[in-house]
Amino acid sequence: MSVRLFEGKEHATSYWKYRISPSEELISKVLQFHKSNKNAFNDLAVDVGCGSGQGTLLLAPHFTRVVGTDISPAQLEMARKHVNIPNVSYRESPAEELPFEDGSVDLVTAMSAFHWFDHSRFLQEAHRVLKPHGCLALLNYTMDMELSYGDCSETLNHICNEFYAVLQPFRNPYLGPSSLELYKKTYDSLQYPVKEWQEVFWVRKPVPLSDYIGMVESFSTFQALLKKDPEEARRISKDIEKRLLCAMDVISSETEVIMGVKYFYFLACKPEK
Repeated sequence: MSVRLFEGKEHATSYWKYRISPSEELISKVLQFHKSNKNAFNDLAVDVGCGSGQGTLLLAPHFTRVVGTDISPAQLEMARKHVNIPNVSYRESPAEELPFEDGSVDLVTAMSAFHWFDHSRFLQEAHRVLKPHGCLALLNYTMDMELSYGDCSETLNHICNEFYAVLQPFRNPYLGPSSLELYKKTYDSLQYPVKEWQEVFWVRKPVPLSDYIGMVESFSTFQALLKKDPEEARRISKDIEKRLLCAMDVISSETEVIMGVKYFYFLACKPEK
């Protein structure tokens, strides 16, 4: 099975506005792995479960053609609204039924999406569409983001951890107890001789505090709480924001903090046979 979420227009807008995309440094890790195979090509990259397309766009300078696929029309509408690069396009498609010919794709990525797929069916489909020596790249990040601001970072992260703890009971059962464990198990079982696992890769960037709050509100856990009890969800979010501002001794949620996001990923090269 797979899980369909993030499909409403309001949620798609939030996704585009607040979701962090992989850093150029992280994308370069993917590209270095891909290019390390002398038989690799850069004709077609496919970003599966692309959402509103932030990660898809990062691949555009490196491939002749980039296609983002997603099952959500609302997410794809948002992606198309923000694309102005001629070699990027989007197609509506389940991750398990990709609209590409056998052995036609050089790079298949899934950025913070694989855990929602039917895992075995997607891996079979990725194998089908990849060229020999093509690259599979599965990236994700943990929920426990960190904030840095002046000398109060420890206090901020204590408050953030309370936020995450409140949302944890609303984690979708399909995800299991840990996405990191799912990715590592998938990596270990994948029968590709050439592969690479990275458990910790920090991406840090300055953002307004409001963007941090918006990003957490875009998570499936917060959205589940919002659906169950909108008033309580908004109360919790406002309370967390208020406490963070107080700890920072500022009044504006547009005050910049450094947000650290802990990625993990694995890369694998499809063998010749």
